[in-house]
Amino acid sequence: MTDAIKLLLVDDDATFLRVLDGAMQRRGCITCCATDTATALALASEQLPQRAVLDLNLEGESGLQLIEPLLAIRPDMQIVVLTGYASIATAVEAIKLGAVQYLTKPADAEQISQAFAQLNGNAQTPLPENPMSVRRMEWEHVQRVLAECDGNISAAARKLNMHRRTLQRKLRKYPVKS
Repeated sequence: MTDAIKLLLVDDDATFLRVLDGAMQRRGCITCCATDTATALALASEQLPQRAVLDLNLEGESGLQLIEPLLAIRPDMQIVVLTGYASIATAVEAIKLGAVQYLTKPADAEQISQAFAQLNGNAQTPLPENPMSVRRMEWEHVQRVLAECDGNISAAARKLNMHRRTLQRKLRKYPVKS
């Protein structure tokens, strides 16, 4: 089994991480797991995995910050970003930073495996039947402005002409459905 894929799993949800770890091992992967950025970078340096699955929100830290350091350790690493807080802004940033795919939770081991298998874009992807709701467009706009401000809530609030506390309340809510 020398050709088994080495896979780094990074998620701050220990239960999800344990379940995903077991599922990926059953698929023949050699896994290593981390719940924070420091451990993830140490494991990547030691194990040199070919692939990584990164949670976007690691206890308040952005998983996007891991993409470039991981690619510096192993430039050919394939990275999938997994999130329960999906937005167009973070999806675009993940891909620009070097991730190969961006999936929303709940995603299972099969969907993650398929994401690694489909590394090229698909021009035949169907367009959505319904446009985004106004609430979803607002969420996307707030996320884009926050990304432009490097996560600085005060700067984003000024740019959005909104009180900082109001923006903080909006950010505590889960993303709205499309």
